[in-house]
Amino acid sequence: MKTTDKTAFDQMNVFGEGAPNDAFAQYFIGQSYLNPLTDAATAGIGLANVTFEPGCRNNWHIHHASTGGGQILICTAGEGWYQEWGKPAQSLVPGTVVVIPAGVKHWHGAKADSWFSHIAFETPGTDTSNEWLEPVGDEEYAAL
Repeated sequence: MKTTDKTAFDQMNVFGEGAPNDAFAQYFIGQSYLNPLTDAATAGIGLANVTFEPGCRNNWHIHHASTGGGQILICTAGEGWYQEWGKPAQSLVPGTVVVIPAGVKHWHGAKADSWFSHIAFETPGTDTSNEWLEPVGDEEYAAL
């Protein structure tokens, strides 16, 4: 459900907004927030709720791994977009699960007219790393 009403969105965002995602702000257009749900060191996998203000999106990026790896998104509140390089953007709504294999160039974020949250985690693998690439351009994003 699309919403620009922050109070209504906060009621839908059951995993909470968290703190401003300052550590990765250089890889986002707009404001994002990060709420860690597990500690990878103790749980074996790190889960985090990522919240995007309307219009916020991350840069194109790739999750690399020599084996395994990749990323999984579980959409929980609001509406957003996911796009793989060379493919049309996919609308994201609560309940959508996106499995992103290692090596796939992609981006994700909020729709222009909605707050958006998803739980994100990197799939276990060997030699995993993230490569941050170019921003999703305003013209490209506005065409969605």
